[in-house]
Amino acid sequence: MRSQDRIEARRLRRDEGWSIKRIARTLHAAQSTVSLWVRDVELSSDQRHALRDWAEEARRRGNARTTERARATRLAAQNEGRARARRADPLHLAGCMLYWGEGGKSKNHVEFVNSDAGMVVFFLRFLRERYDVRDERICLTCNCFTNNGLSLEEIEDWWLEQLRLDRRSLRRSTVNTPSRASRGKHRVLLYGTMRVTVHSTAIVQSIYGAIQEYAGIDRPEWLDGR
Repeated sequence: MRSQDRIEARRLRRDEGWSIKRIARTLHAAQSTVSLWVRDVELSSDQRHALRDWAEEARRRGNARTTERARATRLAAQNEGRARARRADPLHLAGCMLYWGEGGKSKNHVEFVNSDAGMVVFFLRFLRERYDVRDERICLTCNCFTNNGLSLEEIEDWWLEQLRLDRRSLRRSTVNTPSRASRGKHRVLLYGTMRVTVHSTAIVQSIYGAIQEYAGIDRPEWLDGR
């Protein structure tokens, strides 16, 4: 049986110019085995060009399928968010509206930035209680100046205390250099801003779906990222 497969593999390679992967799939053989069978079969210039074209088309089809599956996943999450909105839960409503006003608009992750610690605390409560987000999934990034008498560590520790998180949640902070005009001046944002990030397509698209349901609007760019 294998000898017949070897003969057929060599024919497909020599006469049809098929790829090793395609031959292996057709003959239900390992690619390494097929490679040994046909290693001395030379392809013509036309066959090599055709093989490259076929491989490129296969990649395009694969990418299109992946894109469509990802879009279907986002749409399902938005529909789930719309269903949540129809339950008229006050905390969910408040959290979604807060995100609409202050959140990012990524397709695949939640991003919320603010200087008001109380607002960030509330948003984390929303994520924890309505989307079961555990502390280890929360990423924090501080953006601040250090010309206000506080060190970066003191600023970070203040935020961590407010948000009831530990240093495992922190990512590298951004420390801004004050301009010449602002040096020596008191800055209002003593503790800078904090960015909360949760990498989850399901959560952010659920929030988008809910916002649209609550507000009676349609925002296709939130689904497709345009």
